[in-house]
Amino acid sequence: MTLADAERRAEKISTMDYVTVGEKQKFFRGSASSIADIWRHRELMGLLVRREIKARYKDSSLGIVWSLLRPLVQLAIYYFAVGQILGAARSVPDFAIFIFIGITMWGLFNEILNNSTTSILNNSGLVKKVYLPREIFPFSTVGGALFNFAMQLIVLLAAILVLSTFPLGPDLLLAPLAILSLVVFATAIGLVLSAINVYFRDVQHLVEIATIILFWASPIVYSFTFVHKALNGNWLEQAYLMNPVTTAVLGMQKALWAEGSTATGAQEQYWPPYLELRLVVTLLLSVVLLWLAQRIFARLQGNFAQEL
Repeated sequence: MTLADAERRAEKISTMDYVTVGEKQKFFRGSASSIADIWRHRELMGLLVRREIKARYKDSSLGIVWSLLRPLVQLAIYYFAVGQILGAARSVPDFAIFIFIGITMWGLFNEILNNSTTSILNNSGLVKKVYLPREIFPFSTVGGALFNFAMQLIVLLAAILVLSTFPLGPDLLLAPLAILSLVVFATAIGLVLSAINVYFRDVQHLVEIATIILFWASPIVYSFTFVHKALNGNWLEQAYLMNPVTTAVLGMQKALWAEGSTATGAQEQYWPPYLELRLVVTLLLSVVLLWLAQRIFARLQGNFAQEL
């Protein structure tokens, strides 16, 4: 840069309005300005999403195919171990489709939660050098997770067309509602954990353990019918249904899983009452939780650079 360019740049900067950035906000104020700040940096967030996707498949011969192979391998393992050896496939119609739906939804939740938790640490260089809304780092991981989910969803829909009957009833509308509620809930939890993980690095390891427990606490490799028969609608079943992941998985299963099977020994599947209302309530509560998560994040982000 020449001296003349530097002078012109300094003159231009001197005419710009003074803007305070990184100011510590009050808890119940500042939501609008935070959202506007994130929106102004939407192009950067898009670049981060593309960087994450490219980095994942860098120097890989198969590239994006790897995002499809992992759920397919999981499907084969659970189908053989749980479906054939333990006999779940005999009582659950279209067991391969059933378990693939659960694995696909769980993969979306798990990837958002784990990648969001470590997103600030993984971008510590940018956080320490320049100011930008730090929320874009966990949000960019959501974009990457949605890309992988879209690839897996294509495989899932193709499998339904080939192996089962594609449902065309009103229950199909539950699918976008289930996906949206799961994404909003996972984003809210991941946003808070990404901030806490800067101060307490053990959080990311606790998340790994928690997701293992949550996997088996959700109807992914077993039908909710088994849960209903075991708990018989008591308070434990209601507590089980309070898990947002459970509600989202059940909504997706009811939308895409053709339960009407003629397989010998297949039992009629049970759905919790008012599942549609449960999904709507879950989505609304998740939106409120996302707002609270952003306000907590805004309060904690002030010392990120020093902690990193």
